[in-house]
Formats: sequence, structure tokens, C-alpha cells
Amino acid sequence: MTEPTDLALNKCSASAGLTTPARQLHHGILAAFADTGRPPGLQDLEDYTHDHDIDLEPALRELTGCDLLAVDHRGRIRAAYPFSPTPTRHAVTWAGGPTTYAMCAVDALGMSAMLDHPVVITSTEPDSDATIIIRVDRDQATWTPDTAVVLAGTATDDGCCPSADRTCGYINFFTSTQAACNWADAHPEITATVLDQTQALASGITEFGALLQPTSETRPA
Repeated sequence: MTEPTDLALNKCSASAGLTTPARQLHHGILAAFADTGRPPGLQDLEDYTHDHDIDLEPALRELTGCDLLAVDHRGRIRAAYPFSPTPTRHAVTWAGGPTTYAMCAVDALGMSAMLDHPVVITSTEPDSDATIIIRVDRDQATWTPDTAVVLAGTATDDGCCPSADRTCGYINFFTSTQAACNWADAHPEITATVLDQTQALASGITEFGALLQPTSETRPA
């Protein structure tokens, strides 16, 4: 296991380089998840891009090429970081909102800053399934248990693989540093680092805090 260090985060920097149509589509997709907890379907995307005069295929290629989005072989969304279209061990809720799921622990921690309101993360520790709850209000968080940490791992150094396949399944909450180290020792195939609470929250904010700026665009219907 490597020494604790900052994650190599790039979602906000990748977003900064988007063309206007791709950025507009990206914001629409994220807004759909925030509004409903679900991804827009293919027809929703077609309707949205038609209404906003966006060429869908080039915009999707740009988003997937920047690893801001991952799609399956049919073009259906399988990741719109920080959101997952299917349940994960990281459920994220907020007052008046739907239940959403994060792709990983750091993604979950970045949601409050991205959405600009408090959220509650309910997660489970790998193997033990112990419950971990984090109440996050932008750059402040309360962790239960107060010994909880994040183990940030990656299965490969191959950067051509989407984050959904390379890292998301290996960035999880643990009840303590010892529990995280024990899991890492049992999985030597994973390159991992332990992030304390301050490091983990800062990583989430760095990666996602500026990802969804206020916009007049509407979500895909």
C-alpha cells in the first residue's frame, strides 16, 4: 500500500476544456440525476439535444473521451461521475431530493459542494458491511464512526480505461485506518492509499465542486 497522498483528480479540469455543446449536455445529464436519481435514457438525450441544437454523437464522444461519462455498447449511460445509474454501496440523499448513488466514496463526498446543499452519505464497508454515515455540508463533514477513512485504490495504471472500470470499485469508506489497511493487505493486486477525513473530503471537492455551475439549461426530459 502506498503512503497517503492526494489523488490525481481530473474531472473539473477535464470539464473546463469542453466545447459549449458538450458542456451543455454534461450539465443536463448531471441535472437529470440530481432531479430524479436516474439517468436520462437514449430518447431523453435525443430530445434534449434536439431542443438545444446539439449534435448528440460528437458531444457524447467528447464526454466519454474526457472520462466525464461512460456508456455501454448500446450508448446507455453507465457512469456520469459522481453519479451512478445503478445502486452502489454509496447512497446519497438530501432534503426534498431523490436517493442517488455515487460511483465511489470520493464522488459521494464531492456531491454537496457540486450541488451546493447538504447531503447524507450512507455507505457500507467492504467485506464487513458495517454502516458508515457522513453528513456533508459543502466543505464540512461529520463522520460516523468518527474513525472512518477512505481507501483509494486502482486496479491498474492503464489510463486508457474509464474510471468506472479502473478505480471506482476500489475507492470505499472504511470504519478505521486499520480496517482499510487490512483490506488492502488482503488485495495486493490493488494499488491503494488511505485518505484521512480531511484529505478525502478535499479530494471530493477538488474533483466535483465546480463541475455543475449554475445554468439556465434544463435537464433531459
